[in-house]
Amino acid sequence: MGIEKKESLTVEFKSDRKRLSDSVLVDAVVAMANTEGGVIYEGIEDDGTVTGVHPAHKDAPGLCAMVANKTLPSVRVCSELVDVEGTTVMKVTVPVSPQIVATSDGRVLKRRLKENGEPENVPMYPFEMLSRLGSLSAFDYSAQVLPDETFESLDVLEIRRMRNIISMRQGDGSLLSLGDEDLCKALQLVRDVNGVMRPTVAGLLLVGKTDRLTSVIPTAGAVFQVMEGSSVRMNEDLSLPLLATFEDFEKWLKGWNPQTELEYGLLRIPVSEFSPDAFREALVNAFCHRDYTKLDRVRVCISDEGLSITSPGGFIEGVTVDNLLTVEPRGRNPLLCDIFKRLGLCERTGRGIDRIFESSIIYGKILPDYGESNSAYVRVVFPRSLPDVKFAAMIYDEESRTNRKMSIYSLLVLSTLRSQRRCSLDELEDMTHLSPTTLRSSVERLVESGLVEARGNSRNREYMLGEKVYKKSGMEKEYSLQKADDADLQAVLALVSGKGSVSRGDVMDALSVNAGTASGLLSKLVGKGLLERTGKTKGIRYTLADKSGK
Repeated sequence: MGIEKKESLTVEFKSDRKRLSDSVLVDAVVAMANTEGGVIYEGIEDDGTVTGVHPAHKDAPGLCAMVANKTLPSVRVCSELVDVEGTTVMKVTVPVSPQIVATSDGRVLKRRLKENGEPENVPMYPFEMLSRLGSLSAFDYSAQVLPDETFESLDVLEIRRMRNIISMRQGDGSLLSLGDEDLCKALQLVRDVNGVMRPTVAGLLLVGKTDRLTSVIPTAGAVFQVMEGSSVRMNEDLSLPLLATFEDFEKWLKGWNPQTELEYGLLRIPVSEFSPDAFREALVNAFCHRDYTKLDRVRVCISDEGLSITSPGGFIEGVTVDNLLTVEPRGRNPLLCDIFKRLGLCERTGRGIDRIFESSIIYGKILPDYGESNSAYVRVVFPRSLPDVKFAAMIYDEESRTNRKMSIYSLLVLSTLRSQRRCSLDELEDMTHLSPTTLRSSVERLVESGLVEARGNSRNREYMLGEKVYKKSGMEKEYSLQKADDADLQAVLALVSGKGSVSRGDVMDALSVNAGTASGLLSKLVGKGLLERTGKTKGIRYTLADKSGK
């Protein structure tokens, strides 16, 4: 059995030569359950040397029972004896716990990486427990009542600002007829505690007086920066209520967000370098989903490379970079999210992430990138890029023809095929991270509309943008080349299928092409996994790839 070569956040090696104590193993289980889960190998040294499990620890069911009895709430691990390099090792798989786990004698631990990259198990402190519960969606920090604050801690001018936002953004209009106290109660900015109106964390964050906000929630600040090379052109550090900060950030973005005009027939469409709609949704996400227990700030930075928005706290449990567009919407601070929706500041369905990506795809720009996000923060980067006028016109025409907006999934497929030229369903799945069912449905609709064409038989089928897309983009020559290349590839496959194996010379003779073209076609098919190369130098031959997996 092959295993990881070294320890990581989710992999732990434990020596068992001197019979590992139960308490050490339980500590490791608790730390993993409170972090990202993982695997513990009992019988491997820290340096990866396999020494084997102690004879007294070869009872896999007994180990599971011992861990369950010595953890609160009980952690249900899966243990099994496995062979590693000819030696028996105990493999213990630890699931992520949906709540905070402790040892039966009260130790609460978590797992982290040291500066040198090695993992360690350390105590989890009370403030970290709140952060952890928030990431598990088991605790809404924004809904907590602040017992030492009163209604007077809220700023009437900020409440007025909130009313203006509801009116301008077409929020929940029924709120506007309420008095200030009833309005705050309706939004759960305050709650009645023994006859006294006490603000919630969300209330103080949104409309609190600045002095009370900075005193009670010092983590609520935000920074707006503009960099040109290594020069700082703007650096505004705010400790204001979120609504005031939100409006200031939107205003500042306008000053650093140049526009270009897309000309399409008689239409002239202004396109900002950074979509204001995408910026608003991303900023809402930063404020609503950030971890307010962490001493850090939301940071907006405009640089030569693009626009980035960074918020403290990683993705909540179950959300990853790969499933952002498909996972069910939920947040770290549900009350705060709900308030932003009712004010009209963000997408009411909770699918603001769709709008973040859509605004780049419809203009043929580089997609937003969440790849720098980690367990400490979430960062989205909007790269600077020029719009593709003809691709945008094609999207506009299709939506006008059908009288409805294209789904984010269809847009994602079109964007991928635009950049990759042609892909199989497996390749599209890897690049878009859509489920097979969703992807197939989207591709089939695009084929029916003529925006995408299928090439090859069912076994070797690939997809490319349709002829009308190439024509709309003024790329008829590129389409002809794609089509010709496809015909040649199919001809090579048919030749190999008929002859069993071929050489480069066979392809040259059959297709009447030169050596370079023949080599290119054969290399493409090998790269796609459709052909296999055997032999060396002049004896190289090509056969159909074995798809049986044997």
